[in-house]
Amino acid sequence: MVKNVRLALAERPLFADVSFRVEPGERLAIMGPSGAGKSSLLAYVGGHLLSAFSASGRVILNRRDVTRLPPERRRIGLMFQDDLLFPHFSVGANLAFGLDAAVRGRAARRARVAEALAEAGLAGFESRDPATLSGGQRQRVALMRSLLAAPEALLLDEPFSKLDAEMRADMRRFVFEHTARRGLPVVLVTHDPADAEAAGGRVLTLVGAERP
Repeated sequence: MVKNVRLALAERPLFADVSFRVEPGERLAIMGPSGAGKSSLLAYVGGHLLSAFSASGRVILNRRDVTRLPPERRRIGLMFQDDLLFPHFSVGANLAFGLDAAVRGRAARRARVAEALAEAGLAGFESRDPATLSGGQRQRVALMRSLLAAPEALLLDEPFSKLDAEMRADMRRFVFEHTARRGLPVVLVTHDPADAEAAGGRVLTLVGAERP
């Protein structure tokens, strides 16, 4: 639940108070014009908002108030326009980096990475260089890396925008099927109505605060 969130930059508000609730397995799309504060709102929820912004309001996840917790303690996953895979790591090492600390032991960690790759239709890709993957494959790896951290919610900031139409539709299905299977609440920032429709059609429109 996001309650009464306000963000401002240089004392100028980005938007009026924002509140919403996303239940487990439910998806909410946030839409609106560029500059309305959509990505900044996600950054606040995830704990990554830059210090140049001032902010107020609460973020509650599974009855925990995580507003003042650092990102690594919130258990909120993130996906962006760019997959942000580490170029100096193999695909398997990228996934292992995201593994929940509860998965212990080399054999268990390798098995979990192999399982995630199989889920993504990328079985046997552990030793591949991320640079050799297609855009859709890289985004699949990025999603699985987020899910391996065992998040309790997932934030998506335009993750499909750099894919062509066919790959975009395929990736939407992949992401929403995997998050639904895990019962994760999902918040998606997008400019594409097709993304919002695929997410279930529930939309919050951010228009931005009026400037003096």
